Amino acid sequence: MSASSRFAGPRPRLLLSAFVMNTTSHILGGQWRHPDAQQHRFNELPLWIDLAKQLEAAKFDAIFLADVVGLYGDHDGGWASHVQRGLQVPSNDPLILLAALAAVTTDIGLAATSSVVQSHPFQFARQISTLDHISNGRAAWNIVTSALENSHRNFGSDGLTAHAARYDWADEYSDAVYKLWEGSWDEGSLVQNKESGVHADPDRVHKIYHRGERYSIDGPHLVSPSPQRTPLLFQAGSSGRGQQFAAGNAEATFLFAPNTAYAAKVSAGIRSEAVAAGRRADDVKLFTGLSFVVGSTEAEAHAKKAELEQYLDLDMIIAHIGGGLGVDLGGLPLDTPLGDIETEGGQGLLQAIIDSTPGRNPTLTDVANYRARAQQIVGTPEQIVDQLELWQDAGIDGINIINQTIPGSYTDFIDGVLPELRGRGLAQTEYAPGTLREKLFGDGPHLPKSHPAAAYRGAFAESSATAESRRTVATR
Repeated sequence: MSASSRFAGPRPRLLLSAFVMNTTSHILGGQWRHPDAQQHRFNELPLWIDLAKQLEAAKFDAIFLADVVGLYGDHDGGWASHVQRGLQVPSNDPLILLAALAAVTTDIGLAATSSVVQSHPFQFARQISTLDHISNGRAAWNIVTSALENSHRNFGSDGLTAHAARYDWADEYSDAVYKLWEGSWDEGSLVQNKESGVHADPDRVHKIYHRGERYSIDGPHLVSPSPQRTPLLFQAGSSGRGQQFAAGNAEATFLFAPNTAYAAKVSAGIRSEAVAAGRRADDVKLFTGLSFVVGSTEAEAHAKKAELEQYLDLDMIIAHIGGGLGVDLGGLPLDTPLGDIETEGGQGLLQAIIDSTPGRNPTLTDVANYRARAQQIVGTPEQIVDQLELWQDAGIDGINIINQTIPGSYTDFIDGVLPELRGRGLAQTEYAPGTLREKLFGDGPHLPKSHPAAAYRGAFAESSATAESRRTVATR
């Protein structure tokens, strides 16, 4: 157990999420080649059903599906290596998969990544509300702005939208969907009275008339209020502008932290900005991505690590990170320093890599180690949980568990680490009742009043169906 703790009383439990993507090679490139790995079966629904049921039986809080809507930037002068090695291509739509998983699970959260680039807010609001309905309130949205130029070109842009402008875009996008989710249908508006024939109360259903720089949306939202109305809100940007957006909007933010010092810096910054934005510091949960190699002895764990690393493709990891930065790092010696990169790509990612090598300029070896080893804990269950307590002391509330193999990485964690976590009171043994938001925060199913979306509740009374009909009649 760590020598000091930020908690005055008993530690709270750690939130646990499985970080996956509906593709063969997600974070740790090359591991799909391991004889026990099954992620090459990503097109097969039974693989995901079995995994979701396993995670739910272990009382994981969520299954978190990453996504991209374009290729990573060039590596070795082009994108052939991405296709050859399967760097997140091909990949499938997470919303479709989560809808299928909603039918075979009852409690685990279902988190979908969706970029502001890829779907009009009216359409996306309808899709995620539908997922929230069919899952009885377990939908979550990971809000991203897409740092890949190809993603922007796939949806009509001439190139990568500038970093700051992407978050301005996200501000308007989130504002529009909040209006639809929170302001379009009042509580009790769906009547469905068979005797009177009133299906919904026209006094309580409203158009929202959003008018912004990018979007013009009349409304109303075509979906009646789902159990959570607004899905649980994740956000995955850790740049200064990303942290500002998270502080104002996110209920949980996800980062790749190279060490606990970086995690402490980012978590403190986000919570301070949340307070400045009129929210509570604990309104935002902090998740970090970590992978695990578990052994009954330290020697066994390191032997398993060595065996896994036989399949690790460090050049693919460099391609992944370089592509996210928009810099071709292919064909360079591993001792090549990154230099002074200026990028409109993942600026939070760049800062995290720099922070992983304090006092010196990171090399390409450091880039590979940042993702493959700095975010990995190797050891016995006791040693791993000791380390997790240090992450918790650094301000981390939850772990987004990165896999080497599916399902093996999760099986090892569940069988090895989870009993130790539960023995220390750091993992739940049963789900709390209610929606995903209620399970994670212990409050009601809807966003708290401190969240900016709450301002749209009751804000559109003048544009109810009844009010607009009366005005139309009066002008005849």
